[in-house]
Amino acid sequence: MSGAAVHSLWTTAADPISKIEAPKIEYGQLSPTLIVVGAAIVGMLVEAFVPRRSRYYAQVFVSVVALAAAFAAVVALAVDGYGTTKAHIAAMGAISVDGPSLFLQGTILLASLVALFTFAERRLDPAAHGNRVDSFAAQAAAVPGGESEKAAVKAGFTTTEVFPLLLFAVAGMLVFPSANDLLTLFVALEVFSLPLYLLCALARRKRLMSQEAAVKYFLLGAFASAFTLFGIALLYGYAGSVSYARIAQVVDGNVPNVDPALANTMGNDALLLIGAAMVVMGLLFKVGAIPFHMWTPDVYQGAPTPVTGFMAAATKVAAFGALLRLLYVVLPGMRWDWRPVMWAVAIVTMLGGAIVAITQTDIKRLLAYSSIAHAGFILAGVIATSKDGVSSVLFYLAAYSFVTIGAFAVVTLVRDAGGEATHLSKWAGLGRRSPLVAAVFAVFLLAFAGIPLTSGFAGKFAVFKAAAEGGAVPLVVIGVISSAVAAFFYIRVIVLMFFSEPHPEGPTVAVPSPLTMTAIGVGVAVTVVLGVAPQYFLDLANQAGVFVR
Repeated sequence: MSGAAVHSLWTTAADPISKIEAPKIEYGQLSPTLIVVGAAIVGMLVEAFVPRRSRYYAQVFVSVVALAAAFAAVVALAVDGYGTTKAHIAAMGAISVDGPSLFLQGTILLASLVALFTFAERRLDPAAHGNRVDSFAAQAAAVPGGESEKAAVKAGFTTTEVFPLLLFAVAGMLVFPSANDLLTLFVALEVFSLPLYLLCALARRKRLMSQEAAVKYFLLGAFASAFTLFGIALLYGYAGSVSYARIAQVVDGNVPNVDPALANTMGNDALLLIGAAMVVMGLLFKVGAIPFHMWTPDVYQGAPTPVTGFMAAATKVAAFGALLRLLYVVLPGMRWDWRPVMWAVAIVTMLGGAIVAITQTDIKRLLAYSSIAHAGFILAGVIATSKDGVSSVLFYLAAYSFVTIGAFAVVTLVRDAGGEATHLSKWAGLGRRSPLVAAVFAVFLLAFAGIPLTSGFAGKFAVFKAAAEGGAVPLVVIGVISSAVAAFFYIRVIVLMFFSEPHPEGPTVAVPSPLTMTAIGVGVAVTVVLGVAPQYFLDLANQAGVFVR
């Protein structure tokens, strides 16, 4: 047998025409995410090469500049028309650049910038051994209460790694709502979840509780990821593709040129229903809807308060963005299948969050259940399945995220000897001891309750109006009832602060640096502006309310 013949047994002449295409990446349109990822990598290099004394300032500088630059890039893209006329799919079909993704990215970046100020706060705790300290453990690897921890505190160590971790989480959150195929969605989910698990475990005070919160959040996230991944596998089996547009085509039944190898499983409705249910379930875990909220309140309570504020605001925005895109772009043809299920989830979430919140005695747990109730209100907008539904959800998320960060920033100020005084009984009489802080917190609580002239009212009104026009009137009635139930415990906290006698040995209100003051100030400003004059922002959300497909 000649050498040539043997050779041809395991090789075949290549077809010269079908070359592998080089990937075409639109760097300009992906610039917001790329700026944040680049800054996160710079932050890691800062940890490696900058002396310990200067790290904190270097990290804060890099993070603030990166988030501001990324926001500027989002605004530039929106002004350039990428939110409306030039909306399209970038990065070889992986990322969509359209109105909702730019609006959500802008919201996430601004919220993260405000949350970053609470991360960088170093004036609340009394100085330890002559060093200013922040909310994070001196040395994350040290055993709580052990000798190494005491040595780290004495040496004045600080965990400045929280800044690159925050940036990595933000980068994942920017991709999550704009992902245009299921694999990109999953990678983004992991990229923003892993840094959050770590951040939850880094509290300086109550470290064991903080580490417990991180383990619970990790297990919860692992469940969510497993459901999502299994659902993605089933949807791939159903449609023969992970691309959103392709799956939507197969759902609608107009598929050109089917691969014969896929023809047998393609269009199998069991795969579609189970797969879609699992992916949506994974997203509902991230949103914190009942019954997928299991450990959310424990995580909120145990994590360092700046991290809780950041998670409560930014994760919700990213997860709802992804949920909207999945339901409106991939599964609009299955509306009759998913709407009844979402109705049930929304009703249970609104009522459950509001009723359980009444029994809470810890302010962070109370805000956690309140955020669960808000997830239910936002789901009412998702159920509307109309353009108004999308824009009302976008507006609500923007309004809600700043109120949340502001509220958690106020929680960091009320302190006693053990750190933050989160038990409600300790907040009694706060209005007499520190009228300004109590008044600001009251503004946030009224916004959560949806009282007119606050952003909460404008957001709830928009969401309920869209739901009613979408034919979900009973849902709106239940939403209004649960809003009334929720208003009860918000008002109860206000009454406790202003109409109770202060305890003589009660907590003090720490005087923060300009960083936390800025975070709280921005929260109040957004709450009032979106409440008094919401029209411009509603119009903005309305322009941004169309998905590209």
